[in-house]
This record gives sequence, C-alpha cells and structure tokens, in this order.
Amino acid sequence: MPNWSDLLQEIKQLGSPFDILRRKYISELQACTGRNVIAYYSGFLQKPELKANNAVNDQDKNGLMTAVNGLDVDLGLDLILHTPGGDTAATESIVDYLWQKFGTNIRCFVPQMAMSAGTMIACACKEIWMGKQSSLGPVDPQFNGIPAHGVLEEFRHAHDQIVTDPRTIPLWQPIVAKYPPAFLGECEKAIKWSTELVSSWLARNMLQENSQKEDIISKILTEIVDHSVSYAHNRHLSAQKCESIGLKIKHLEEDQELQEKVLSLHHIYFHTLSATPAFKIIENHNGKAFILQAQHMLIQQPAQQMNNIPVMDIPTLPQLKEEPAQPVAPPDRGPLGRSG
Repeated sequence: MPNWSDLLQEIKQLGSPFDILRRKYISELQACTGRNVIAYYSGFLQKPELKANNAVNDQDKNGLMTAVNGLDVDLGLDLILHTPGGDTAATESIVDYLWQKFGTNIRCFVPQMAMSAGTMIACACKEIWMGKQSSLGPVDPQFNGIPAHGVLEEFRHAHDQIVTDPRTIPLWQPIVAKYPPAFLGECEKAIKWSTELVSSWLARNMLQENSQKEDIISKILTEIVDHSVSYAHNRHLSAQKCESIGLKIKHLEEDQELQEKVLSLHHIYFHTLSATPAFKIIENHNGKAFILQAQHMLIQQPAQQMNNIPVMDIPTLPQLKEEPAQPVAPPDRGPLGRSG
C-alpha cells in the first residue's frame, strides 16, 4: 500500500488538468504518425509583456535537450512550432542540434504562427505542414525592433538625395546620426547571415533532390528575406503563398485525422498558456516537459498610492516535468473548437 509520501509524489507526477490533457493529445498525435513529437510553444500572444523571454533564445536548447532525451531518434521528429521568432545565433544552434540528433528527417507543423526565426527553423525541415489558418513570416533581421533592411534603405535614400541635392544634408543629418557607429555594417552582416543560413538549410534538406533548387531558393529568399518585397517584418504568409514561392508545403486539410490531432493539441497549449503562469513549453510525447513560468511580484507603495499597484512579470527557473508512470484519462468534456 502506498504511504503518504508515495501518494503525494504520484499527485505531483500527474500534474494539473492542463498537463494531463496535453499529454493525452500529444500522445494521440504520436500514435497517429508513429514518429517522435516535440511541441515548442511560446506564449507571446498571451503574455506579450514578457517580450524577449517569449522569443527563441539559447535557453531553449536546454528545453530541447530535455525533450529529446530518451527518444528513439531513428523514428524522426515532428516539431509542432508556435513562436514569434528570436535570436539568429540561437536558431542556428537549435537547428544544428536537431540535425545532429535526427538528421534531416524532421517535419515542421505550424498550427498557427512560426514567424521570423520560426520560419527559419521551418525552412530547415524536410516539409512544412500548414492549415488555412497558418502563417510563416519574413526573416529579415531586427535590431531592437528596427529592421536591418529598413536601415540600409534609409541610408541609400539619404545618400541618393544628398548626391542629387546637397541642400538636404541638414535634413538627413539628425536622421542618420541616430544610428551608432558601425551599425550599417552590422545590419549588412545580419542580413547576409540569415540569408546564408536559410539558403544552406533549404539546399541540404527540403530542396535537396530538386534539380531547380538554385532558382527556387533564390525566389524564396526574395520573398522572405528582402524587406523591399515583404514590406513588414510581421507580415503573415499563408500556406498558399508559401507553396507558391517554392516551399514544400503539406496541407493539414488533406488529412482530416491528422488535422484534428494537431489542432486539438494546439488548442490545449493555448488554454495552458492562457490560464497558467507558463509562457514557454517544450514537451515530448512521453510527457517530459521543460516549462518556463512567470510569477507576479507586487511593488510596495505608500498607503495613499495603493489603488494602482503595478505588477511585474518575472521569469522563474524552468520546471522539469518527468514522464508520468501511467497516463490518466481526462474527464468527459465538450469537443475542442476547430479551425481550418
């Protein structure tokens, strides 16, 4: 008979109802595909105030190491991705790690959004599964929200106007002066770096066997890297658009069972991120999860100023959830909503 401590430990392993439901739906997806499944979810829509903490960063490598540990890598990987993007160096490191573990046998599923660096990760996979509601985005590098392409365009515009009419120098001087020394060179290198990464990944995986891969890659890069074509860093590129520019897109609507599994999982991750302090979850189909949470910290104010107490969201250390001994069926409830 289990004692008090044994039962308490079992309760902790089972987790919250959100944990139980996520494990249920991610294991059902794995049973459907027969492949390893890792979900990588950011709460950037639910907790936008956390900003950089929501983005792809080097800490995510620890989460992926946790999720990959114990998996049969010969089965390949289905990566369920929802992210606003993030750091280019971290993205390169993550792709390199996943390729070392699974080779190029990686499929990317985008139930809703994989923007910027998320699009780069998707381009490193052998195919991208999207629905009518799904979006990728431009990968033009940003510096504190300033697009590198935009900076170069502004400098060129200033140069052309000054050459044509030197009287415009006083107008352009304060605009150009807002950028620090060597910033122009950093922008050029950042654009070159992201372009070379996406080009290399496409050539080595998704388009490896395509006889026209050079022309296709050139078209893809024009659409997703060139700011003069994409216009805005947050532009949403639909599955139809992504397919038209040459990306290998698979449509979720063509496999109803798979679509239902993916979207059910997507919805429970959204419920978790909306109703709990979690802002980033990296989790595999066996229930191993790396979860970052935010805690609320109250700032003390004088008595007369207590009506509006500011709240700060402070990231905490990740919680590692070990694989449960036995999955538990969730209580009966109504069906999750569907999109697509």
